[in-house]
Amino acid sequence: MQKGKELITLAQRIRALSQTGLSYSSNNYEIDRCRELIEISDRITSLVAELDEEEIKACYHPVKEYVTPKADVRAVVFNEKDEILLVREKADGRWSLPGGWADVGYTPKEVAVKETKEETGLDVIAVRLLAVMDKRCHSHPASPFYVYKFFILCEITGGGFTQAFDILDKGFFALDHLPPLSLDRILPEQIRLMDELRRNPSTPVYSD
Repeated sequence: MQKGKELITLAQRIRALSQTGLSYSSNNYEIDRCRELIEISDRITSLVAELDEEEIKACYHPVKEYVTPKADVRAVVFNEKDEILLVREKADGRWSLPGGWADVGYTPKEVAVKETKEETGLDVIAVRLLAVMDKRCHSHPASPFYVYKFFILCEITGGGFTQAFDILDKGFFALDHLPPLSLDRILPEQIRLMDELRRNPSTPVYSD
């Protein structure tokens, strides 16, 4: 049973990466490989779940898929000077908390740890959930997606700043000297709230 669950999780991960590849690739060779990987993923899932491959494919068909909110996971990392870790996004040249869309096969805490490592080079451990926000309820710019935002407090355990292909820069900033923020991803009032929540462990998780 456990091996079966692990195989299906791996197949889901293969499919998720392949679908992402289809979204961003313009190379016909890469597109063909991504489609082949999706077929392999469906085959593995059908064998483990003992379902017909067509049933598996139907679960992912856009027309039949039930649309749900996307999950945006952000790591909240402070240093000993009470400065917050921010990364400068290549997408818009502005700053945000490390993180991004949740990956299939990873828990929210694992996403926070993985994204922080990939975007900054720092090793962190996830400590606790600070907040779950409905993006619609806050003053972010209009977005084509309906998004739930997860803010997870993390502590640095090691590592050092490294380069990342989609990150222009990274650094720690005092809360009263924040750089221009990527408002689609993070708001100044949200950063201040995260500081309040992490200073008061007994405060309940913020939730919209």
